[in-house]
Amino acid sequence: MILILGVTASGKGTIAFDLARKIGAEIISIDSMKVYRRMDIGTAKPSTQRRRQLKYHLIDVVEPNESFSVDRFLELAHAAIEHIKSAQKPIIAVGGTAMYIKALLYGLFEGPGADTEIRQMLRDRMASQGPVKLHRQLAQIDPEAAQKIHPNDARRIVRALEVFKLTGKPISSFQKQFDADQMLNDWKIIGLRRGKSVESHRINARVKRMIDEGLVDEVKSLLAEAEPLSAQARCAIGYAEIIDYLDGKTSLAKAVEKMKVNTRRLAKAQRTWFKTFKEVNWLKIAEDETHQKVLERTMFLVEGMNK
Repeated sequence: MILILGVTASGKGTIAFDLARKIGAEIISIDSMKVYRRMDIGTAKPSTQRRRQLKYHLIDVVEPNESFSVDRFLELAHAAIEHIKSAQKPIIAVGGTAMYIKALLYGLFEGPGADTEIRQMLRDRMASQGPVKLHRQLAQIDPEAAQKIHPNDARRIVRALEVFKLTGKPISSFQKQFDADQMLNDWKIIGLRRGKSVESHRINARVKRMIDEGLVDEVKSLLAEAEPLSAQARCAIGYAEIIDYLDGKTSLAKAVEKMKVNTRRLAKAQRTWFKTFKEVNWLKIAEDETHQKVLERTMFLVEGMNK
């Protein structure tokens, strides 16, 4: 059971694909947005060609109008693990959704129970004021949680504010009490790490590629569907900014620039999360290092961990 993690646009998906082909593995996606059908370009899903060559799990499992939770992810991920094990194949999990990775490795932090009235009140405020304003409010009461939660992540912002209203304590104080030192399964974890300037360059290049590949038309098509996009799908980086452009709130150039900024912020939050994972074998990738060399080093690590 191999887990490959890294910030967005780090190249982990391609490494996972090539490694899986070499060892005959199936791949489990750990991504909170690749689960949505027809949200392809903006989530950087593996190509149709790659998915014909290898079996991928947890991609295209829900409609864009549905919500998707970490509980649902764990349910599907554990089912995929058992399915792959029954086929006697190696497992490669790959992704960057840190909360899902943490839940898969160490279990799920539950926190205080939900309060329907408070949660609905916060959702109403989210609808009227927008996630950025509520994220600023969260930063005032719980700067540690706000640093980890993207300003467009409506669901997690609502949950963090709900916990504070319920208990008078920040959600980060509860999370610190959660024991994340003991993995639930025998995962071999490999992390890809590049210099921040290199990561930023790769992020900018990916955003440009998404626009060139037709992200605007993809978003138009989704908005034209009979069922409206869920709040979770609408706030996904790439989709939120293009929706603002299509609604006439900004220009395409400004929307694209905002995509780059928000993706870099996501990468920063991912780096913060990944520091809490103890058992990662980090591969520092040089700026001029070829993909083939990174793959060879990854293989070397895998072989060493299996001895």
